[in-house]
Amino acid sequence: MEKEEKNKIFISLYVPGILLVIIWMVQLYQYFSGVNLGFLGVLPRKVSGLVGIFTAPLVHGDFNHIISNSIPLYFTCVIMIYSYRHLAYKVFAIVYVGSGLLVWIFARQNIHIGASGVVYGIVGFLFLSGIIRRNINLLGVTFLVTFLYGSLFWGILPFDLKVSWESHLFGALTGFFCALLFINQGPPPPVDPFEGEEDEDENDENNFPPPEIHDEPIINYIYKEKEVN
Repeated sequence: MEKEEKNKIFISLYVPGILLVIIWMVQLYQYFSGVNLGFLGVLPRKVSGLVGIFTAPLVHGDFNHIISNSIPLYFTCVIMIYSYRHLAYKVFAIVYVGSGLLVWIFARQNIHIGASGVVYGIVGFLFLSGIIRRNINLLGVTFLVTFLYGSLFWGILPFDLKVSWESHLFGALTGFFCALLFINQGPPPPVDPFEGEEDEDENDENNFPPPEIHDEPIINYIYKEKEVN
């Protein structure tokens, strides 16, 4: 394996790990200190709740909450950083801030905490971007993400009012927005192995040397045409 590929894999695994360590440190602080950091969540349309745009994804209600978010957060971040390299950081920043801002503007008058909105944003970006680019590798990643976290779809619907479905919805919409915003950036489209072959065949036929003139009559010519998502 080349050194560049090893570094790419290392960064893809290392950077999301740092994010996870920060989130878990916050949760362990709450647990051992007995301090509830819920006030750092997003409180819609309140000036005091603006800070939650930046801090809410780091705060979780309990260990079940943080565990349910940690695995998909790490996994999707690894996929995005590996597949999109430097573009991944732009997408993460837009999803992180954008989803929180939309929650602050439109969500219910409750405190919203947790990293699930970021997860939905990354999944939304990977899903739509993979389809738009029609890249076989990205499509494989897209279907894998959809298979593993397909149940996340129901999280954007207000079935459980104890859950911040607004964070999920606005996270996904922000991810879709990023896929469209960066449609011309990221991995190049796949190369069609047959692209240009037809033109070459036409050129070959156009450049076919004229038949020599003989005294004998010419019966016919047989051109074998080459067989050309």
